Amino acid sequence: MAVGSGERAIFWYGCNMTRHGEVIRATTRLLEAVGIEAVTTGGPASCCGSPKDANARINEGMARRTVQAFNATGRETVVTWCPSCHMNMQDSMAPVTPTNFETVHVTEMLHARREALRPLLTRPVPARVLLHGHLGFHGRVPVNGLVPDLLRLIPGLDLVEHPYRAPGHMCSSLTGVPGVPGVPGALADAQRATLAAMAETGADTLCTIFHSCHRENVGLEQNHPVKVVNWVHLLAWSAGWEAEDGYKAMRNAADPRAALGEALVEAAGEVPFARLVEPELRKPPPV
Repeated sequence: MAVGSGERAIFWYGCNMTRHGEVIRATTRLLEAVGIEAVTTGGPASCCGSPKDANARINEGMARRTVQAFNATGRETVVTWCPSCHMNMQDSMAPVTPTNFETVHVTEMLHARREALRPLLTRPVPARVLLHGHLGFHGRVPVNGLVPDLLRLIPGLDLVEHPYRAPGHMCSSLTGVPGVPGVPGALADAQRATLAAMAETGADTLCTIFHSCHRENVGLEQNHPVKVVNWVHLLAWSAGWEAEDGYKAMRNAADPRAALGEALVEAAGEVPFARLVEPELRKPPPV
């Protein structure tokens, strides 16, 4: 199906996905490949309000503006990526500000049209892959089953099965977010259990579903003989698209500042980089 002949949608990737530009670009191409004319939006201007949960007035105002902006596009579908955004839209945003659109998770959208993806996925990706699944969001959208079905379209990929699922909806629920503290030691426990599952199944590659999980787990490559990739990376590689994981390269570099380059550090601003970016890139992996 050609682009523009199918459904017109908004691809709402949320705020925290901005660290993963290649995943946003590849996901947009995947949506277009199955006939979805997708307009991408995210970042602070399209926030669900959750970063301001501690202030109900600001939270509600941010959420209301986002819904109104989506309504104004006239598009009948909002395709979500982030599980927090998806749940907030259903639980608090749409009930307060009436919507003119349906909210569908990206895994549902691609899974329903997976036969349109099959002809694109021609390049073998030789890897023995374990899915990094969580329990929480799967109760809303069965991502732990949808993503494996998509991965099985990739030639050369061996998807292994293991019953372990991490608690919460993604790893940020273990580490905590501003205003919501995490559980001390929970991420390390989850990662040890994940590494044990990889050892039991002989997996060499851990496939993350969400961005928070990806950021927390790519550091495992520093101390363990495993690869950590996102499911979108795998689909993109099989389609022959470039999808270099810039975040992982910086996170695992001996000197993240040098890996990013002084020009980009200067563009971001020395103070914001030193206070907000560099500490995250230099923190040691939990296990």
